[in-house]
Amino acid sequence: MKLGIVGLPNVGKSTLFNALTNAGAQSANYPFCTIEPNVGVVAVPDSRLDALAKMYNPELYTPAVIEFVDIAGLVRGASKGEGLGNKFLSHIREVDAIVHVVRCFENNDIIHVDGNVNPIRDVETINLELIFSDIEILERRIDSVKKAMKGDKTLAPKLDVYERVMAALEEGKTARSLDYTEEEAVYMSEVALLTTKPVIYAANISEGDISSDLSQNKYYQSVVDFAKTEKSEVIPVCAEIEAEIAELDDDEKELFLSDLGIEESGLDRLIKASYSLLGLISYLTAGPKEVRAWTIVKGTKAPQAAGKIHSDFEKGFIRAEIVSFDDLMECGSMNAAKEKGLVRSEGKEYVIADGDIVLFRFNV
Repeated sequence: MKLGIVGLPNVGKSTLFNALTNAGAQSANYPFCTIEPNVGVVAVPDSRLDALAKMYNPELYTPAVIEFVDIAGLVRGASKGEGLGNKFLSHIREVDAIVHVVRCFENNDIIHVDGNVNPIRDVETINLELIFSDIEILERRIDSVKKAMKGDKTLAPKLDVYERVMAALEEGKTARSLDYTEEEAVYMSEVALLTTKPVIYAANISEGDISSDLSQNKYYQSVVDFAKTEKSEVIPVCAEIEAEIAELDDDEKELFLSDLGIEESGLDRLIKASYSLLGLISYLTAGPKEVRAWTIVKGTKAPQAAGKIHSDFEKGFIRAEIVSFDDLMECGSMNAAKEKGLVRSEGKEYVIADGDIVLFRFNV
């Protein structure tokens, strides 16, 4: 899974990226200090995997990972090539989802590119650049479908949905804000529009707001209200605090979070929201050689899940031996779980559940 972190200059985007990945992207109080997209691979925290590691003491511990891409800041006119616009648009096409960092704090020492704090204006600045790019792409696709319709009238439903989306874009709305039937969703998947990508708004709040009632933060609330209009999610984060957490070991981190009165870091919340937004789950494999988490799309059947490990597993799939994580922990060992009849044998139609511990049987 690849997430692109975007935002106007000086909203805390690169500070958050550094905190999330410890990749050391340059962070400075001026625009365009991030030119090429910095990439950081982050392990997905999973307490289930930690518990399995204690049980098996494996040679290898392999968590699922998320790739964060810190994409260069942009300004108005990016869709026309202003600033780093063309690079920004090309990099954003390559990600699965967008983490849009918006500034929800006051600080006179940090210059805002537009002079004052206004998160909705900032959101709309970036959205409009993506919308302008989408309009150009959709115009070409509509022309192409109209020409093809001269010999194929069955394309009318496709033209209808494209024209409906075009009307929304011209009103300044994103493509993701609309509802689609299954058939329309297939048509939309044929057009690489930037505003169909799922978005999580990372509302960068001050350290003083992190454990307070965020309903009192007018900037944060404005982002929450806006996100509802386009079916997006909002995660409150404090980039400065995340930067401090990144420097701590696990025990210190737990104590630090406890002192702040919060249960989990912004990174943990962001990863959970990302999985939910993209419809992802993890299944687990465990043994003395390795404990590992595998990321799949919710609804994946056993043979296709096996294919994540190796294509031969899918081709020669016989069955999957499955025990739920909770059952295994309660029994204390795989043998005890088998004795209690809690290890199930499932076939090709079984849909893998989040937290399933799986052993695939196959023959090639």
